[in-house]
Amino acid sequence: MDGKHMQIGEVAARTELSLRTIRHYEETGLVVPSARSQGGFRLYTEADVARLMVIRRMKPLGFTLDQMRDLLDATDRLDADTGLDAGEHEALLERVRTYQQAAAEQVEKLRVQLARAEDFAAALGTRLEQNAPGARA
Repeated sequence: MDGKHMQIGEVAARTELSLRTIRHYEETGLVVPSARSQGGFRLYTEADVARLMVIRRMKPLGFTLDQMRDLLDATDRLDADTGLDAGEHEALLERVRTYQQAAAEQVEKLRVQLARAEDFAAALGTRLEQNAPGARA
């Protein structure tokens, strides 16, 4: 980490999140700017961008803000690794495993939905081809 700070506009462009969404995540405590400029502008680091990317990836899988906060807390504590005894470490790993499993289940559900949507689109395409002018002889 080189300590480089980015303003919210650059972070929004990199994460493909709106300024409003990033501010909302700040208001709910999911992400906190690492610093403020002399003019009071929010300043973010690569670690903040990585945190926002976790949130962005969880959102379409149906995770709630509380679940996002819980996972981020667990990963923050694992990353800090300060003074955790073996039991605490294992409990945190189990929390992360639970979210990994839930994410995998949601991905599978989305695959099924996508397959059904592709079948539907193909069926409509076939119907259009069958009913196109000149298709009937």
